[in-house]
Amino acid sequence: MKKTAYLLAALMGIALQSLAIDKNTVEIVYSGTTATVTIASNISSYVSVSSGTSSHVVITQSESFAGVDKTTDNEDGEIYYVLSGSSSDGEFNLTGSFKCEVDLNGLTLTNPSGPALNIQNGKRITISAKSGTTNTLTDAANEDYNGCIHVKGHTKMKGKGTLNVIGNSKHAIYSKEYLEIKNITLNITAAKKDGIHCKEYFLMESGTVSISGVGDDGIQCELEGTTSTGKTADHEEEDSGNFYMEKGTLTISNYGGKAIKADGTITYSGGKQNFDTSDTMISAGLASIQIGNSSKSSGVYDLSGHSVGSVKAKGVYIVNKEGRTYKVIAK
Repeated sequence: MKKTAYLLAALMGIALQSLAIDKNTVEIVYSGTTATVTIASNISSYVSVSSGTSSHVVITQSESFAGVDKTTDNEDGEIYYVLSGSSSDGEFNLTGSFKCEVDLNGLTLTNPSGPALNIQNGKRITISAKSGTTNTLTDAANEDYNGCIHVKGHTKMKGKGTLNVIGNSKHAIYSKEYLEIKNITLNITAAKKDGIHCKEYFLMESGTVSISGVGDDGIQCELEGTTSTGKTADHEEEDSGNFYMEKGTLTISNYGGKAIKADGTITYSGGKQNFDTSDTMISAGLASIQIGNSSKSSGVYDLSGHSVGSVKAKGVYIVNKEGRTYKVIAK
């Protein structure tokens, strides 16, 4: 169902033109140094644009917004931000306090002064590459932020399109909480630091991910807090520092650190790993590496999970004994 929308082209928020777009939708079309923002009328009271027609789009989703016009496809009544077009000097900057979805619908966006996508919303954020589209995001070469895609909350990346990410500052993709990947074709072709850096846990359900040309780790997953919850049912409230790969294809090459670094476990239960799975690291040193449905039990291992038989030379070891896992430092 369509609803009347308002084309907001200035800070005054005057309705310059009425268009028909889907309910719960904000459409943003980039063109050089300008951007056109169109807001569906059913959510116009909850979304404000402070950037006018600038290609550096700044949007605030009201703190009072808690979902409207819920449907089977949009069961939470969240807002969809649909981004398309091209700009070599632009960004998408969003704040708010309710989950939302950012749909990339044929977007080429470079921000020479910060992240291409800067989402300062601590709730669940879905980033979707729409089917049949190719999208490319590039950031600036400074270190005032953590990623070309910088998300404050939980991040879900999905879609049947392609997303290319170039990180010239720190990480290509940074999620302050968990990161889940499904279906999407994701190509990270450069990053000054990690290709993907997230907290809580990383889960690859399916899709194709290629990471290359990164200065540090291909993927790093760390605890958000100081104590691991371990794996939880359906990953609810999980803060484990775990890496999980269930399906899909993951290719990691030309990196400066480790292919994968995690504070918790590294689990491959399926999919294709096109990288040296031994070139990984459990940075917390108090977990095990799992392959398939089996896990390494009693014994002594190095920090990459390789069995070393016993503690011999100087170094740090993981010891599993009688159901307990602990770290041993040999001096």
